[in-house]
Amino acid sequence: MKHRLSFGYFTLLAENIVEVTIDEGIELSLEMIEECDVFFKAHLFGSFGMLINRVNEYTYSYEAQLSIGSYEGLKAIAFVYYSDKSKAMVEKLNLTRAYDKWNCCIFSGLELEWQQALQWLKHELMSSSEQTVIFK
Repeated sequence: MKHRLSFGYFTLLAENIVEVTIDEGIELSLEMIEECDVFFKAHLFGSFGMLINRVNEYTYSYEAQLSIGSYEGLKAIAFVYYSDKSKAMVEKLNLTRAYDKWNCCIFSGLELEWQQALQWLKHELMSSSEQTVIFK
C-alpha cells in the first residue's frame, strides 16, 4: 500500500518493510523526519526495515542527518542508489551516523539490486526476530 507524505512516497512492501522514495530536489528537514516518525508509529508495529529508494536526487539538512534513522523498532536499512552522487551521499550519511552502528547495506539500482535489497531486509528482520526469541 502506497502512502503520500508531504515530501515523498512510503510504500508498505510487507507488514514490517517500508520503501521510502523521496521527491526530486527535496532537502529533508527535521520536520520531515518527524513526519516519518508519525507514519512509522501509525503503520509499523515491532521491528521493521526501510528500503530507501534513492531514484531521485535529494539532500538532508544537518539536523536531519543527525536524527534520521533513530526510529523506534528500526532494525535494518537498505539503500538503493542510481548515481555516483547518490552513493556518495549515502556513504557520507553513514559516516555521520557511524557512532549509531546502523545495520545497513548499500545496493546499486543500476545493477538491478533492488530485489537483493528487499531480500537482505527480509533476512535481517528474520534474524532479528530469531535473536529476540533466543534471549527471552
